[in-house]
Amino acid sequence: ISMTNISVQKANSDAMNKASLGKDIRAKWDKFSEIEVGALKSEDDLVAKLVTKYSLDKTQAQTDAKTLVAGRPF
Repeated sequence: ISMTNISVQKANSDAMNKASLGKDIRAKWDKFSEIEVGALKSEDDLVAKLVTKYSLDKTQAQTDAKTLVAGRPF
């Protein structure tokens, strides 16, 4: 396996993880559009949007986001 193949495999894996995370976010919080989810850059970004869009307490939003994201990359 060449380094190019490894890079392509990692990029594909990252893209699948991001797509999966996006689906999970939209399944839990259906007020988010696909565009809004695609624009999220970090867990902190998600927390800020949850506080704004769902009027969640920041601590609750952090807990919910951390549970759903579970360390997956954005």
